[in-house]
Amino acid sequence: MTQVLDGDTVRFSVPGQPAVEVQLAHIDAPEICQAWGAEARRALSDLALNKPATLRSTGRSGSSTVGLLTVEGSNISQRLVEEGHAWSTRGRNGRGPLMKEERLAQALARGLHSGGRAVMPADFRRSHGPCP
Repeated sequence: MTQVLDGDTVRFSVPGQPAVEVQLAHIDAPEICQAWGAEARRALSDLALNKPATLRSTGRSGSSTVGLLTVEGSNISQRLVEEGHAWSTRGRNGRGPLMKEERLAQALARGLHSGGRAVMPADFRRSHGPCP
């Protein structure tokens, strides 16, 4: 993993191949221009930047690959949600794959859950549009 673009997007490279932009699966981190955005990017950098990593692609979203990133045996999406740096993505039923971890972070007031006023990125984008 060679670059962290924001709290849930990285640039991943394999020797001899062009770098790939990867959206981490199952999470939505605050936008970089949103409250907690810089903290989420810093947390992802601390967990994964320039460390040996494994990427398992789970599909595509626009021009990005969506995937599960593992560093030192740790699922990075899961860690970011557990530590309060991102939310679990949600389906139509309002539930997501990392809801247990999200509820734990909320109960312990970790990260973006510490102030009680965090706005989910999808709601932020609807209200403010994309970051400049």
